[in-house]
Amino acid sequence: MRVLVTGGAGFIGSHISRVLLEANHEVTVLDNLSRGRQDLVPDGAAFVEADLADEGATEQALRGHDAVIHLASFLEVAVSVEKPVLFAENNIVNSVKLLEAMRRADVGKIVFSSSATVYGVPKRLPLREGDELGMQANPYGATKVAVETFLGVYHTLYDFDCLVLRYFNPYGPNELCEPETHAVPNIVRAMLEKRSIPVYWKGQQLRDYIYVEDLARAHIAPLDQSGYHVYNVGTEVGTKVIDVIETVATILKQEPQIDDLGERPGDVDASYASSEKLRTELGWEAQVDLEEGLRRTIEHYRERLGISN
Repeated sequence: MRVLVTGGAGFIGSHISRVLLEANHEVTVLDNLSRGRQDLVPDGAAFVEADLADEGATEQALRGHDAVIHLASFLEVAVSVEKPVLFAENNIVNSVKLLEAMRRADVGKIVFSSSATVYGVPKRLPLREGDELGMQANPYGATKVAVETFLGVYHTLYDFDCLVLRYFNPYGPNELCEPETHAVPNIVRAMLEKRSIPVYWKGQQLRDYIYVEDLARAHIAPLDQSGYHVYNVGTEVGTKVIDVIETVATILKQEPQIDDLGERPGDVDASYASSEKLRTELGWEAQVDLEEGLRRTIEHYRERLGISN
């Protein structure tokens, strides 16, 4: 299958592109490099530097492909609170432009990178795909709900095959955001550099941390599906941020220094997945536990930062 990956030069997209190639798919990465890096595009993938706002360039890149995996979006929850219009334009409007370009290029299958944030404040745990989508706590989550809704429209009007993957908390190699806002890379980098770790809510938030290679594998089986389907992608285990810190500290054999930043708008207290649907329907399950994933992530940052001990 010929697959175009938007945002494929980024953290998650680079891993998905590699997994697709290993599964003998043909891969084209489309990325504007505003946040991605071309050196993360794996050998064997074609690369097109373009912005989804440019519908003509996107349509041209799409022609001849069988499916799209759509990851290109802004991610930072805190920034979305400060700049909601920017997030709406980039995440929602550009996604609709992509769908229109797909329609003109006769590409009718899309796997969408959604998020557990669509559930809002959970009314029960673990979260399941049939749970009601909640009132959103931040504009980032609102953009994911909006794009899911547009996918439903394109499925209904144009018979698109739409596969929605609701990610929980990915972490691992190639996460190169600047400034970094996610917990695991901030924890690992701070401890390797002997700095204090920025911590909100005293580290009591409960999250489902999924290793990026496990997440990448979840994008293969849905490519064979038709219709409209939604899947959670998580480990089904909730872990407190403070417990991640303690695990990293144990691996590194050092005491963590905490910088208590208090509360942060837009956060929910607890969120973790039921991935039973993905497991039973498509045979996927997480293979890398948190300790092993953190060890791999630490080694990646050691190499990237040039830290030998």
